[in-house]
Amino acid sequence: MAEMNTKAMFKLSYGLYVCTAKRGDKLNGCIINTAIQVASEPNRISIAVNKANFTHDMIKETGVCNVSALSTDATFDIFKHFGFQSGRDVNKFEDADNSGKIAEGKISYKIAENGVPYVETGTNAYFSLKVEQMVDLGSHTLFICEPTMMDVLADTSSCTYDYYQNNIKPKPQAVGTTPKGETVWRCVICGYEWVGEELPDDFICPICKHPKADFEKIVR
Repeated sequence: MAEMNTKAMFKLSYGLYVCTAKRGDKLNGCIINTAIQVASEPNRISIAVNKANFTHDMIKETGVCNVSALSTDATFDIFKHFGFQSGRDVNKFEDADNSGKIAEGKISYKIAENGVPYVETGTNAYFSLKVEQMVDLGSHTLFICEPTMMDVLADTSSCTYDYYQNNIKPKPQAVGTTPKGETVWRCVICGYEWVGEELPDDFICPICKHPKADFEKIVR
């Protein structure tokens, strides 16, 4: 029997989004790559959010969120800001600007009618969502949502996962020399490297929170 090549998963096409939530006075957001229109009558959008993300817990508790579609104008700084740090540790909106103008060097946002922020910087549309159903998928929860508001923010093309990998994400830098034959596991999402013969099955990338399936094995 042929061995299953999990790299085939990377041939699936995805968009990239900032998923935002609000609980009490806390504003937060994370990067997701699974926002899909799953029905047109009635209009329904599904999003899958990793349970390791603080945004996941906020959506599960409040039942509302916004999704901002990242465009090809997005910089790596936006992905680092919302994807490489946890809202449990930092306030991701502390230095953001909601004056209504997109400020250079800052992430600009507005508050939608549902009280949740949506990101304007590097995005081309936003959707306000009300959760109708939740499905436990193991590492993720699938939220099936009713759109309550949406708008186009720019005419720029949407940023796909492939575009991010080839045009936005910096190429991983060498982490130093290793003994000949040493095994390195590299996260294909953010470039984090873990040295060891076998990556644990329950390993989660400490930078971008992706699982073992998103690591490639390299022998140096």
